Amino acid sequence: MDDTQDVDLVVIGLGPGGEALATGAAKAGLSVVALDKHLAGGECPYYGCIPSKMMVRAADVIAEAGRVPLLAGDATVTSSWAPVARRIAEEATDHWNDQVAVDRLVDAGITFHHGIGRLDGAGRVRVELPDGTAGPTYVASRGAVLNTGTRPAVPPIDGLADTPYWTNRDAVQVTELPASLVVIGGGPIGCEMTQVFARFGVRVTLLEVGPRILGPLEPEASELLQEILVGEGVRVMAGVTISSVGHADGTFTVSLDNGERLVADKLLVAAGRTPNLDDLGLETVGLDPAARTVTVDENLRAGERLWAIGDITGKGAFTHVSMYQSAVALRDITGADGAPAAYHALPHVTFTDPEVGGVGMTEKQARDAGLSVRVATTPLEQSSRGWIHGPDGRGLIKLVEDADRGMLVGALAMGPSGGEVLGFLAVAVHAAVPTDTLRNMIFAYPTFHRAIETALGELA
Repeated sequence: MDDTQDVDLVVIGLGPGGEALATGAAKAGLSVVALDKHLAGGECPYYGCIPSKMMVRAADVIAEAGRVPLLAGDATVTSSWAPVARRIAEEATDHWNDQVAVDRLVDAGITFHHGIGRLDGAGRVRVELPDGTAGPTYVASRGAVLNTGTRPAVPPIDGLADTPYWTNRDAVQVTELPASLVVIGGGPIGCEMTQVFARFGVRVTLLEVGPRILGPLEPEASELLQEILVGEGVRVMAGVTISSVGHADGTFTVSLDNGERLVADKLLVAAGRTPNLDDLGLETVGLDPAARTVTVDENLRAGERLWAIGDITGKGAFTHVSMYQSAVALRDITGADGAPAAYHALPHVTFTDPEVGGVGMTEKQARDAGLSVRVATTPLEQSSRGWIHGPDGRGLIKLVEDADRGMLVGALAMGPSGGEVLGFLAVAVHAAVPTDTLRNMIFAYPTFHRAIETALGELA
């Protein structure tokens, strides 16, 4: 029996950006169908941003308590993972149940399906229900939006696939901590998780195949964060080659090309992400299902009656990018006025302690782009607030200026509340504020952000 239904819009993938777009389209009067093969809400609320930051918050409290003897007297801390696991299960994820998110969609007038949505030509989406049976086929007059996100990547390491390794999705669900842990991957997820577990007493070794952790960021930040992690008892090994992984009798063995064998109770793989593009029917609209990203224009159009937002566009695997793109795409879909997408001032934060915030270009990216580059770097501990803060008030401000235009094209803010300090710099890069204008501002004293004034002086 043919079950073909006419609608205005179909949204495939209900991460934060997809949910915002679907809800906005419904509020604008469109008939909207939304699908997600897993949990409505996506990676962020169940496995990513929210539960991981609950972990970070708890670990930071333990570290801050350890600083009491240096600043305020005596304190004894006995750590327990139980409150963390409870908060994640009950407050963040509702025990990994998405009914609240589904109810939000339905209450907004959206038809929601758990299941797989596959393109079947321009504006057509076939639905496969969770039991494998065929659902409706929707013909969308406006078109379809792809927001299918990414999943944890599995690097091609001999033996790895046959072991019960963790990804971030497993790490946020643990109720009991191991005695020892090896983390593969020194990006933001790997570094955050490494510090969290180390602060709860787990013996952690962090492996990075690249020459340094946080490789895409400024090298000064990588160097300082590694120094801090080592000071907290983490063994950090960069530039390594992993030859094989094994698991026997409840123990992981990670063999390196230099002959060393690392043994641990658990193994966390945080080595990048794989786009969910391989089962979407992209070939029916002239796109490559084996591609790493979906190419979009400044209005997030990916083809005839087709838009794409979020991680799969390759513009930045961050919730805030997906949300930003959803607003741009929604305006295009509904015919509303607004600026097209621009990514020259894309902010991002790694929530280690200290936080590492960056915006725009790194020094290397600016030089590779052929700009006339000037840089200035100011250690945070040399500023008044960094010195006042005392233990673990370390960090830095780095400014990257296009000297020909006299404007910042990138910046780094690393330190306590580095992600908040970054907001100042993000505005400067986004709005192309002349550095002379920034120099002539009044900076509140004594604040962390006042180190920006010192760095601006060094640019002069």
